[in-house]
Amino acid sequence: MIPAMSSAVVSFGRVAAMGTVTVLILIAGVWASWGTAQHVMLTKGRERGTVEVTRCADGVCSGPYAPVSAGSEARDRVELLDSVAVAKGETYAVVLKPGDGEAVRSGPGGVLYAWVPLGGALLLASVVVAGGLRRTRAAWVLAGAGVALLTAAFVTV
Repeated sequence: MIPAMSSAVVSFGRVAAMGTVTVLILIAGVWASWGTAQHVMLTKGRERGTVEVTRCADGVCSGPYAPVSAGSEARDRVELLDSVAVAKGETYAVVLKPGDGEAVRSGPGGVLYAWVPLGGALLLASVVVAGGLRRTRAAWVLAGAGVALLTAAFVTV
């Protein structure tokens, strides 16, 4: 009787620990994504416009900002984080973060790019779910969602 009971306790402990790790990984992915995604997805009241990239150096690209939304003012220079998807001489639709003048890409590509950390968290969580929780179907669903998000972001950006 005792070995069966201890086996149940160990099993419950494993499920509780791995479930907690999985939830923490997913929360971290949402947290990392939301810092940028909130500006791209909730654009009401934010300054929207375009940036023509004229200079890229030290991981930051910059250029003049042309407003599109009402109440937005033209600026000589705003900064856009340099990534694989930003090229000198190109024009990008952006949303300005309040206060600091930093721009983030908008539109479908910007939304998907903002959620890339969540895609990575989904892939990592799928490994924990498969190995720690022994739920292979759920792990495949998480992995598929992560791969779909990362692929969509890659294709659109």
